Amino acid sequence: MISAGYLRECIQVYGSVRKSAVDSSFRRLGIEKLSIGDIQRLEWDALESKIRRWIRAAKVCVRILFASEKKLCEQIFDGIETAAVDEACFVETVKGPAVQLFNFAEAVSISRRSPEKMFKILDLHDALVDLMPDIESVFDAKSADSIRVQAAEILSRLAEAARGILSEFENAVLREPSKIPVPGGTIHPLTRYVMNYISLISDYKQTLIELIMSKPSTGSRYSESKPPLALHLIWIIVILQFNLDGKSKLYKDVSLAHLFMMNNVHYIVQKVKGSMELREMIGDDYLRKLTGKFRQSATNYQRATWVGVLYCLRDEGLHVSGSFSSGVSKSALRERFKSFNGMFEEVHRTQATWLIPDTQLREELRISISEHLIPAYRSFLGRFRSHIESGRHPENYIKYSVEDLESAVLDFFEGCPVSQHSRKRSQ
Repeated sequence: MISAGYLRECIQVYGSVRKSAVDSSFRRLGIEKLSIGDIQRLEWDALESKIRRWIRAAKVCVRILFASEKKLCEQIFDGIETAAVDEACFVETVKGPAVQLFNFAEAVSISRRSPEKMFKILDLHDALVDLMPDIESVFDAKSADSIRVQAAEILSRLAEAARGILSEFENAVLREPSKIPVPGGTIHPLTRYVMNYISLISDYKQTLIELIMSKPSTGSRYSESKPPLALHLIWIIVILQFNLDGKSKLYKDVSLAHLFMMNNVHYIVQKVKGSMELREMIGDDYLRKLTGKFRQSATNYQRATWVGVLYCLRDEGLHVSGSFSSGVSKSALRERFKSFNGMFEEVHRTQATWLIPDTQLREELRISISEHLIPAYRSFLGRFRSHIESGRHPENYIKYSVEDLESAVLDFFEGCPVSQHSRKRSQ
């Protein structure tokens, strides 16, 4: 047809046939024809699924469908003296599917920002970065400028969206408003969510180190040598602790407030230690600071709970001396045993329902309690047992043997009432 002088007709026939073929192949890849408004109205679960499908389809479109069509155009119109016929035919043939393809990514890039979208946006960004050399090669014609420009602009907007989402996430962590204390002082859902989120952020470290170029507006004092992304992650942990500290004040029992902080900061430490990438970015200096914080919370808990109990086991106030007699005041001693029994019973009853979910941490705190409580009680009992047993109804005052206390400490921090522990031990 071309050699017979029917170039224009040939171009029309080619365009009609090939456009239909390209459209058919494009539809088989599962990319729906949706407007930007349609895409932005989708529920996130549905959109997430479409993003996964888009990434797979985009690679096929650019590297196979569009690249093959460009090659076919070049072969058919090779040698035609009319300038850039092959380029014009190619762009005309694939422009519709190409615009539809990139409109989807553009809609995602300008959609409402929320933390759950971060990782799919980064997947989309990484896929587009990977495809950019192919896009520039396939759409190198001047008539395809708009497609190349659109792809580059989408890439820029996706990067900006990721930066914006990180900033919004930081604000959300700082302002998370829940005012109901978690039962038993266990790990707050916010702590789990935030630490799982920043663990995922660390999985995208290579991309985000390139995208996050500015330090957080505050909290950058931890290390000037760290990249901005690492400083943002440290800052998120700082504001998480600030929020948790506020939530700890919701507990009426100060001992439980300290236990809550111990549980939550310990969880943060374990999550950092459990991710090589996250630990590398956070750094051992700040990790040591976090470890010191949860250990301090454990110490604060022990002081708030046990100083009063152990105070009952002191000698002061028990000895009497006078002109006719000297020795131990049995009435003061009985009161001292009664005070200890009452305080320990209350602590035992209450703190059995508190929860330390980490087995090792729970065991370490029990051991620490026993190391302070058991020797003190054994010594007190050894010094004064005979004074009680020589009087009436000693069982009213000496309610616990040393072994009873050792057994009772094992009930602590299990998250259920003492009666249930007794049943567990008897089974």
